[in-house]
Amino acid sequence: MPDLFDDLAFRGLIHQETNPSGLRQHATEASRSVYAGFDPTSSSLTIGNLVPLLLLRRFQDAGHRPIVLVGGGTGMIGDPSGKEAERQLRTRDEIDRNIEGQRSIFERLLDFSGPAAARIENNADWLGKLSFIEALRDVGKHFSVNMMIAKDSIRRRLEEREQGISFTEFSYMLLQAYDFQHLYDALGVTVQLAGSDQWGNIVAGVDLVRRTRQTELYGLTAPLITKADGGKFGKTESGAIWLTPEATSPYAFYQFWLNAQDADIEKYLKVFTLLPEGEIVSLLTEHARDPGARVAHRALAAHVTDLVHGPDARFDAETAARALFSGDIAGLSKTTLDEAFASAPSSDHSLTSLAEGVPIVDLLVQTAVAKSKREAREFLSSGAVSVNGERAQPDDRLTSDRLLHGELAVIRRGKKTWHVTRWR
Repeated sequence: MPDLFDDLAFRGLIHQETNPSGLRQHATEASRSVYAGFDPTSSSLTIGNLVPLLLLRRFQDAGHRPIVLVGGGTGMIGDPSGKEAERQLRTRDEIDRNIEGQRSIFERLLDFSGPAAARIENNADWLGKLSFIEALRDVGKHFSVNMMIAKDSIRRRLEEREQGISFTEFSYMLLQAYDFQHLYDALGVTVQLAGSDQWGNIVAGVDLVRRTRQTELYGLTAPLITKADGGKFGKTESGAIWLTPEATSPYAFYQFWLNAQDADIEKYLKVFTLLPEGEIVSLLTEHARDPGARVAHRALAAHVTDLVHGPDARFDAETAARALFSGDIAGLSKTTLDEAFASAPSSDHSLTSLAEGVPIVDLLVQTAVAKSKREAREFLSSGAVSVNGERAQPDDRLTSDRLLHGELAVIRRGKKTWHVTRWR
């Protein structure tokens, strides 16, 4: 394998380090335990969370032990980092359900067996036992309010007079710092990984352990990844892409990467894949030579979908993508059809009306695929319309025996206009 830090540098994944030379020496001397924290504000995670999760995977592949820290305790408080307003407090039951929902993501992307087996830790197990007096004496005593106020996320909120910040969220930094100290004491964790918005919290943990344990710990952040238009990948952003199939179908997930803008393709290949440097360079070279072939896009979509959802889901997504491109959709499963056409215009119809058959001309007008019967006949005469992958003729009628899975008739006009009719 290539050197871990050379690989991270190639991918642009090193943004800040508490002690760059010390961290490199520390990571090459022996196998270390490294952790990254994940917020249980939802039952899934987004592709933004994939960055620190894959950082853990990269460290594990280099021989280090990854620790996933789920915020069962800190989730009761809420991290103010990157937030313009106070978070809504969640109940213990909500947080527990969200943690359980996220578990499958960690189990797919990390190896929980072998000498560097991953572990999942919940900070509710120790923060729930920490008394208020202990927190003030053993943790708060080591923090300067002046330093805490200087933190970007705190300062911005303090400057907003109408919103401000509660003491609850103001104290979040102390809890995350205490997490680092506890994980060092209990599991020998010496490195924390995160996105750059967590830099202040990481430094706070390193400082706390230096003061209380006279030991040097390390932190590394990756830059926050944005799309070419500057958009974020957060949970609250519109069009969030989630990492569980219940929240974002494997087909929609695959399509997101397949339809990435050319300006993003190099960054996405480096940040979101485990492909080696040589293969990435080769794909980028081929992309530069013939962008229209979209070889790099297909490799990106296949690799990330394989990582997150597995080979079977990736195969189904690829099959559906090819079928939609060619129009030959008759062989797709009901689930794949539902996923592929989830955002397409659709309409519901009575199955009994198919007893005598429904003229395709009428159906095109009913579904607004054509504006009038005259236009519908023109489309049909020119061969521009297909139903369930078969070219339709001007005098054709839709009957129940032509439905896919006894329920669907998918109309296509030209290359890009689709309409799904459901007969029940």
